[in-house]
Amino acid sequence: MIIFFICITILILGYKFYSPFVEKQAGLDSTIETPQKRFSEGVDYVAIHPVRAFLIQFLNIAGVGPIFGPILGALYGPVALVWIVLGNVLGGAVHDFFSGVMSIKEDGKSLPEIAGHYYNIVFKGFMLIFTAMLLFFVGVVFIMSPAGLLSNLDFFEGTILASNTFWVLAILAYYFLATLLPIDKIITKFYPVFGALMIVMTVAIAVSLLINAPHLPVAGDFLAYFSADHAHDFLEPNPDGLPTWPLLFITITCGAISGFHSTQAPIIARCLTNEKYVRPVYYGAMMCEGIVGCVWALAGIAAFPEGYAGLKALLDQGGPGLVVNHIANSYLGVFGGVMAIIAVAVFPITSGDTAFRSLRLTVVDAFNIPQSLRNRLLVAIPILAIAYFMTKLDFSVIWRYFAFSNMLLSTSVLWLATKYLFDRGAFHWIASIPAVIATAVTLSYIMTAAIGLNLSSDMGKPIGAVVAVIGFITLAIVHSKHKGRVKVIN
Repeated sequence: MIIFFICITILILGYKFYSPFVEKQAGLDSTIETPQKRFSEGVDYVAIHPVRAFLIQFLNIAGVGPIFGPILGALYGPVALVWIVLGNVLGGAVHDFFSGVMSIKEDGKSLPEIAGHYYNIVFKGFMLIFTAMLLFFVGVVFIMSPAGLLSNLDFFEGTILASNTFWVLAILAYYFLATLLPIDKIITKFYPVFGALMIVMTVAIAVSLLINAPHLPVAGDFLAYFSADHAHDFLEPNPDGLPTWPLLFITITCGAISGFHSTQAPIIARCLTNEKYVRPVYYGAMMCEGIVGCVWALAGIAAFPEGYAGLKALLDQGGPGLVVNHIANSYLGVFGGVMAIIAVAVFPITSGDTAFRSLRLTVVDAFNIPQSLRNRLLVAIPILAIAYFMTKLDFSVIWRYFAFSNMLLSTSVLWLATKYLFDRGAFHWIASIPAVIATAVTLSYIMTAAIGLNLSSDMGKPIGAVVAVIGFITLAIVHSKHKGRVKVIN
């Protein structure tokens, strides 16, 4: 039990003491006008109260990512909790914060436009391709997963509601409206409620686990895992035979670090009324997602009487959605069953629609398209039509490409934040060190993954280590040459 409280405490202390230091490097100014005030047009640049902005950002980035990922990551053992906490405080929260900072400083623009400003047109094109690819895959994944769940519910059997195609079309119809309508028509009205609901669900699950879970890890067990006798476990396969490096870092993205979050930054950056809200909205939302991730990783580790074997058996039977349903029903009863359906059906839909909305904004920004209703239709209709046909493909194939593009984009954003800090003469290490580590993880993954070069894991491990060492040496050299040349811009 104490391990869980240590994890939560580290996340909270990270926000309390580390985030102000990070904020100090960003050059935010509460006295200047935000993009919302300069470009208000009633569609995307709409003023939102900071509390609503926080809840919307939290729900946009969360969905089922910090639920499904940590459940799958629990198969790797206690190291899953370590990665969520350290990845969040040192990587994910910094990533999300600077995504918001750079967007609000660049008039609420999307990532490719920001990349073009700080680097060059080549990097802009790279970011445009992978941002669009990630957003598209997120949207498709979050059509297929809730449609599959809803069509298989027992009480829909024998009706049209048992048809997967029906739910795919219904979800697409909703996405069409959410993509086109002004942000204050649907998103700002309902998403704060769903965001609050996720918080309530997380607290309820955490309390019930701490009271009733049969295998809560104790401090002795946790420390033994990382003792000298078990130090090699970090590089050993999990029960599925999958190596911890780099797959744990790819499996648990939301909760630790996720490139998808940076694609959502412009939505809220166009709605904040003061730059002083950037830290609580972006850094704060990511910290809360880390807490959600810790709760569900703990659930995977502790909630099954059979231990990891029980978790693996249920995953093999029906994936993480079935695990959520089992845990919620087991620990929260009928109420838990309702919450489980919301978690694995409604929450991904609330991320899918903002993914397609962000994709529309990315295309509009890239080609400087005026925001008329006609133009919004011309952009949205082809995107959603292609998405429909993509739902006919194998879900596992879509997921693999989503996982890779997600990690690659988060790595790119960390390098973008590094350049932003370099230009200011600020303390760039808060972004550059995570960027080096993320680069090593990403390259190791693509070298060993089936969608990449498919090399053996024995080759992937040294590749990651070599890349990390070269990255740190290069950073040290560049820092040494750059030091003293640029004064901090206030």
